[in-house]
Amino acid sequence: MSEPKPRVTGRLSLNFQSDGSHTVMRVKEQLPPLKVVRAFELADGAALVHLHNLSGGVLGGDHLTLAVEVEAGAQAQITSTGATRLYRNRADSLDSYQLNQLQVAEGGLLEFLPDQLIPYAGSRYRQETRITLGAGAGLFWWEMVAPGREAYPELFEYGRLQLSLDITAKNRPIALEHIRLEPKIKDIAALVRLGQFRYFASFYICKVGLPPFRWLELEKRLDELVCQLSRPNEILWGVSALTAHGLVVRAVSLTSRAITAGLLDFWRCAKLELYEQVAIPPRKIY
Repeated sequence: MSEPKPRVTGRLSLNFQSDGSHTVMRVKEQLPPLKVVRAFELADGAALVHLHNLSGGVLGGDHLTLAVEVEAGAQAQITSTGATRLYRNRADSLDSYQLNQLQVAEGGLLEFLPDQLIPYAGSRYRQETRITLGAGAGLFWWEMVAPGREAYPELFEYGRLQLSLDITAKNRPIALEHIRLEPKIKDIAALVRLGQFRYFASFYICKVGLPPFRWLELEKRLDELVCQLSRPNEILWGVSALTAHGLVVRAVSLTSRAITAGLLDFWRCAKLELYEQVAIPPRKIY
């Protein structure tokens, strides 16, 4: 009996270069269903790009790859056009899979700010994100995960959700994260997992080469936001330092709106502290 094959193999490869005053995007490879249309110039000279999935989401058995290169001195802001929907997998299909390979060269900045992942009932999805940062490179990267389609209701009816993240700065690992949720096998409501909460998020803030005391100062500043934004039995926030070059902010919440608003607050604060720039939320196109 032959092994199942990916339903669709899609690839999108983007390159961002600086000409000294603004950043230009170049599409190196574009294989549907992944697609970009154009880059928009932001007020600070960064390039804003919207990721499209022509299928409307990740279909069962799809294998997708996103490769992003931010060259020296370039600034890129990448977002999605909406939530990423993870559709049901057939019993005989491969798990859906996406590989994100993100590289930021010396003095570059990548803001990777997608909308939430929504795993549908019966979906099986695996995602690997590998980020490499050069000297002086900056990163704002977040990920939000929903419990499913609440309106149906369809909470934690997915088969499996695996998310891994590997961040390397100057050839040294600074963050390794591995999440595997199988609601039908292990209780999501256990205290070691989500407890009473439904949504969760991670936000990594990095700038390679800053001295440790700068991260301690920023951690204290963000901890003030943690106290302001956390509400028992509704949403909890936390912040901690990485081994070097950054911080991670985490949240668990009963609603997605509270997480989205909070992530914007943490981003605005961190960007002002690290770059003396105002964070420009990505405008959406549909």
